[in-house]
Amino acid sequence: LEIVVTIVNVNDNSPVFKQTNLTQVVPEDTKVNATIVPLEDLSASDADLDTIFYELTTIVPGTDGYFAIKGVNNPEIYLQKALDYEKFNFTTLLLYARDRSVGSNDATNTATATINIFIEQADTKPPWFLPCTFINTDRSICISSPYTGRVNISEMSTEPLKLEPGPIYAIDPDYTLNDKIVYSIVGGDTDNVFSVNADTGNLTMNKAATAPDSYLLQVMATQVNNIQKYSIATVEIKVINKSEYPPSFESGIYYGTVSVGLVPRSFVFQAGGPSSPLVITAMDEDFPDV
Repeated sequence: LEIVVTIVNVNDNSPVFKQTNLTQVVPEDTKVNATIVPLEDLSASDADLDTIFYELTTIVPGTDGYFAIKGVNNPEIYLQKALDYEKFNFTTLLLYARDRSVGSNDATNTATATINIFIEQADTKPPWFLPCTFINTDRSICISSPYTGRVNISEMSTEPLKLEPGPIYAIDPDYTLNDKIVYSIVGGDTDNVFSVNADTGNLTMNKAATAPDSYLLQVMATQVNNIQKYSIATVEIKVINKSEYPPSFESGIYYGTVSVGLVPRSFVFQAGGPSSPLVITAMDEDFPDV
């Protein structure tokens, strides 16, 4: 008597990951669709030889949608959306491996792997001149106002020029990198009147300005380790006549008369001279012909 015995495989084994806890460092400027964790590091095995179904979730609020798997049977993790270090620099993913598809009525065994993702800040932003104002809600773009200053004609200052709203100063907004900034004048300095200190940004004079024209300088702030990251600020220097004397009134006291009931903006007349409007005048010895 020949008896054929068929052994039916019972689903009594759970999927097994090679590693149940992984850590991955991802540069902020990683390209979308790039592989973050390769297939071989994430594939699970099953002693029952069942087909494995995968699902990826995110447990850190505000970080969903950035990472995904290639398919329900392919656990390779790739970048789905561009990263921004200012928004978040860490997240935790949970990868589930099941030996039955989601929604199956059959008994299902599940394994879980935890993937910790650390975002590494990249050199993505050019220098910011300070002070500056953010123009977007995520604070990734900061626009500075022009610097302004003044010098006396035919006079060379030996000290750094005082500017508004403050001295020339720029920072690397990729603050974990904090690359060194150097300064240079790249335009507007006709006759080579001005110099800027490459390290401090202090603006000084090489010689006196001989014409009453304003200078509109372009000062560039460049990162030392990445010269493609730079910003340019404008510096307006007005050339004025030197003022040594304060203005003075021609008279210490002025007397005028008005009539009751005058409408607004009516003239005030000189006391004792009702037909002559009251005129208040001052003079400045720096400008005797004005």
